[in-house]
Amino acid sequence: MDDRVSQMLKKVRKIEIRTRRDVTEALSGAYHSVFKGRGMDFEESREYQPGDEIRSIDWNVTARTGKAHVKTYREERELTVMIAVDLSASESFGSSSASKRELAAEAASTIAFSAAGNGDKVGLAIFTDGIELLIPPRKGREHILRLIREVLFFEPKRRNTDIAKTLDDINRLLKRRAIVILISDFLQGPDGRLPDPDGKGEDKVMRALDLTNRRHDLVCFSISDQRERSIPSVGIITLEDSETGEIVELDTSSRSARKAYEELNLKRREAFAKGLARIGVDSVELTAGEPFAVELKKFFDRRKRGV
Repeated sequence: MDDRVSQMLKKVRKIEIRTRRDVTEALSGAYHSVFKGRGMDFEESREYQPGDEIRSIDWNVTARTGKAHVKTYREERELTVMIAVDLSASESFGSSSASKRELAAEAASTIAFSAAGNGDKVGLAIFTDGIELLIPPRKGREHILRLIREVLFFEPKRRNTDIAKTLDDINRLLKRRAIVILISDFLQGPDGRLPDPDGKGEDKVMRALDLTNRRHDLVCFSISDQRERSIPSVGIITLEDSETGEIVELDTSSRSARKAYEELNLKRREAFAKGLARIGVDSVELTAGEPFAVELKKFFDRRKRGV
């Protein structure tokens, strides 16, 4: 086994250990309570017990046996979870010990192991300006380890992002209602619009998010790096848009320049959050280099309360 493969396996294993610990310690039971099955299946009729609801009485069995019986149901639990991960060029950025791509792998792993603990199937769609890799939903530890490996080491052929097209493709691929976890940095332009090759901006992307949420249970995981929110005073720096190649110089020694940079990024995040709230899509904000299990637990708690 060469060193590169050995390092890859170590990295996958490290993420597995860390995320499975998070699932066990912090998220146990939370996933099941917020992601419901498709409906209720009739299980059996049993004799009435004090406290049973009158409306659940099985009148046919009651008439036949002469004793009151009630119908019992079980949740049709098995779900399909499709994790869509944005691996456009901006995802490789990381100013801390972990890149946004590694954060995406940890988030995907946590969701996958939570789903596996509930007997659900998990699939993966890696996308840039379209789906570049599709792994159909399956069960099993080895399957999940493959998903982690692909998020960490898959080499995309393209650099740009097209969220709307990707969601359209996912909607065509998924024939039944599923949970769709969309992991991206959702980088926007100065006007607060999400990027897309047609230049129609946020309207097109938000329509795709809205449509997907109506067909499935959509949750957006918005990942970022600390330096995309604020920047230290280190003199003149050159910033390059990893997707478009556009280069901008910024004098970070200027307090007003740093403040303008921070306000711009805050405006982007707020505009996106308001857009999601308007169409009723749940979201989780995660930052590279910071523990995310706490934020995920807060999200599960909010969703359980219906907030």
